[in-house]
Amino acid sequence: MSRNIYFAGSIRGGRDDRELYHRIIQQLKQYGQVFTEHVADPALEKDLNTDDKEIHDRDMEWLHKSDALVAECTQTSLGVGYEIGRAVALNKKILCLYRPQTGKRLSAMIRGAEGDGSPLICKDYKEELPEILKTFFASL
Repeated sequence: MSRNIYFAGSIRGGRDDRELYHRIIQQLKQYGQVFTEHVADPALEKDLNTDDKEIHDRDMEWLHKSDALVAECTQTSLGVGYEIGRAVALNKKILCLYRPQTGKRLSAMIRGAEGDGSPLICKDYKEELPEILKTFFASL
């Protein structure tokens, strides 16, 4: 079964993980259409002139159409946090991925929302990402 997937990763909050986003998106394509492949596009860094309202409205339309949101949350990003909050409000299934790093922790507002019937799952990951994605999409 092919699904619509919304991938969230930092854009204006920092592009250090762009190549990682690309690898995650390639794996997500096994499970369906990824609406937000542009998050990994290196050209995006040069073309941030799209109207903010257009970006918001387009992305919210994609989020509404999505079956799930997968967010890479290691790089702090207001936009990713906003997208997660909107997805929770829409009762979308959400997978928040985070790479543990010295001196950095996943936001308590994200980690604390996990459980008790919440649609949100948080996973620390490294090499086990393919298995995490397989388990997450099997649960949809």
